[in-house]
Amino acid sequence: MASTFLISLAEYLLLCFQNWFWLILVFTSGFFLFRIVSAFLAVKPRRGWRIALVLFLGSISDMVIWLGDTNLLFILLFFFPVLLLASKGDRAGRLTLTVIFFCLIMSVNAVLDTYYGPIMARFDLDDLYYYSNKFIRLAVWAMLYLAPRKHLPKRPPQLSPRFWRLVLLLAAMPFSSLLAVVLLPFLQSDYIYENGLLHSLTMNIGVAVLPFVFLTSLVLLYAIQVLEEHQRLEEADKLASLRESYYQNLRREEQQVRTLRHDMRNHLTAVQGLLERGETQQAASYLSEIASSPAMGGRRNLCENETANVVLAAKAEDMDQRGLIGDFAVSLPRELSITDTDLCALLGNALDNAIEAAVQAGDKRISVRCRADKGLFMLRVENAVEGEIRPDLSTTKADKSSHGFGLAGMREIAQRCGGSLETRVQGGRFELVACIPLESA
Repeated sequence: MASTFLISLAEYLLLCFQNWFWLILVFTSGFFLFRIVSAFLAVKPRRGWRIALVLFLGSISDMVIWLGDTNLLFILLFFFPVLLLASKGDRAGRLTLTVIFFCLIMSVNAVLDTYYGPIMARFDLDDLYYYSNKFIRLAVWAMLYLAPRKHLPKRPPQLSPRFWRLVLLLAAMPFSSLLAVVLLPFLQSDYIYENGLLHSLTMNIGVAVLPFVFLTSLVLLYAIQVLEEHQRLEEADKLASLRESYYQNLRREEQQVRTLRHDMRNHLTAVQGLLERGETQQAASYLSEIASSPAMGGRRNLCENETANVVLAAKAEDMDQRGLIGDFAVSLPRELSITDTDLCALLGNALDNAIEAAVQAGDKRISVRCRADKGLFMLRVENAVEGEIRPDLSTTKADKSSHGFGLAGMREIAQRCGGSLETRVQGGRFELVACIPLESA
């Protein structure tokens, strides 16, 4: 009796140890996976979501997957909804990253369970496999986080919709390869396992495909970082071009002022001569001509924020040249939590679309209202429209890379910043309203 009790107690303690051991490893693996995932995917800030995601990722990383196993489909049904619900931001971006991380995790599981497990079982090392398998999985995720930690994004990458769609198309290649190599043997499992040659061929294909899926997923994560850097440099270049255009306008105005000052004595002499001869009408016309000179207008200073002022002043100059009337009421502080590139894109493209529409309309007035008040950035642009309006407000110019990217791009910026962008057409006038919360300093 005593020996039976001791054996039962030993088995119970071993089971408890295994359970606690499993929980600790699952939580640790989930922690490293969470840090990798959250570097690319914007996880919802609530602590409950984060803890749940750590446990979920840890459990998923311990799931058994082998060639011919249907577990992959069941995991797929849970993996996608959980990651999409626990994250925020652009839908295409969240879907793309979910596909990539699914391929990354499942390829590791499939390699260990399909190849490492049978090798250990062949030497009667099942118990050693139970522990070493979990340590290997933990080591993989720890290494993937710790080795490139300094090079991981400081914040989740923010790509334009076209870049996310491009990466999603590329991610479809390892995703479809993973599904094919794991699920196709299941469809003909009886025939494959009866035919030794075909079974060997299937295993050899898995050896080639699964590492390919793993490495391709890592390359895609790196490509996302490269694309974001390229996009940032492209946006910075556009912003620099706008600023250069604005500063060139200032130089022209300064040159006109210097010229006017130099010629002012001659102008006054001419006006005085006209008045002495009693030609008051001609003198008034002469003074009106001088007053209408661009040099008399001075610099445009529409708000304190330099980036907004650069964009608005450049667009105001464009309106003047096109014979449009710009009605500006802008009140923005020097510092805003909205990035310069996002602010430039919002204002620039909203006004590009308004100018493009107003040029073709009878009413040449464009109303621009923009202010930061009570923790909100608010923009309203109103202009007349004639004819059919494109649903995406895309530019009709041939050089689309140098002009507005339409409503979809502006709405993506607003939603990414936690705000909204709405449009409506009423009474022959188009109205765009954007509202974005500002982060407190």
